[in-house]
Amino acid sequence: MNIGVFDSGFGGLTVFRALLDRIPNANYVYMGDTARLPYGAKSQATVARYAVSSARFLVDQGAEYLVIACNTASALALDAIRDSVPVPVLGVIETGANAAKASTKTGDVVVIATAATVESHAYAAACRERGLRAHEKACPLLVPLVEEGWVDHPVTEEVLQIYLSELLEEAQQAGLSPDTLVLGCTHYPLLRANIERKLPQNIGVIDSAEATASQVASALATSDGQAGQSSHRRFYATDSVQKFRRLGTRFLGQPIDSVELVDLGG
Repeated sequence: MNIGVFDSGFGGLTVFRALLDRIPNANYVYMGDTARLPYGAKSQATVARYAVSSARFLVDQGAEYLVIACNTASALALDAIRDSVPVPVLGVIETGANAAKASTKTGDVVVIATAATVESHAYAAACRERGLRAHEKACPLLVPLVEEGWVDHPVTEEVLQIYLSELLEEAQQAGLSPDTLVLGCTHYPLLRANIERKLPQNIGVIDSAEATASQVASALATSDGQAGQSSHRRFYATDSVQKFRRLGTRFLGQPIDSVELVDLGG
């Protein structure tokens, strides 16, 4: 199986990492549209155009299954992507909502994400479709802190404390009794341990990267037991390959030796 993974930048590598753990013997091709990020500042039409071009590129590279490891693209462009390519497409928002449904006992969920994802209300809509109530909170400072490498920095700890305190207070004011928190950004898994330390013990954390990998494995009816097969991994970026290797290694948790530069246009 050839699996294509797409993100506007580096965060989708947390999904890629989870996929490698679950399906180590698949062939992978990753596209980071780094020249055109951040998607969150773009219109829905522009995000759809960018995401569709990247998805088509991955299919041209042989991808037989696409994982949209970008919350903004999953929120704003998933239907457009599915209409444009002849292979199955899975987005991280639907997988996160599925995992929340399986996890929660109260039916109340809280979500932290980027401002663009929260403004789309995609998680709230996906949770509502599954009979859940959700409160979303934008945490815009977390992405730059993660990309700066300040995962265990006092500033990050203080920012997290403020965001999570506000989140739980807002949920309470809305009449919710949340027992599940969804990490609605692919950067946030790097902060999972920090977040769990600051939450009440009755609130579980859904890592959308792990949830996505689990659902891809189920969809492909595969398992960790496929030993002895070789696999290939290719990485593409639309901007600086040096920066991709440097930051990407942090997100993937292992060295990225080779990244190819590709021009997808404006």
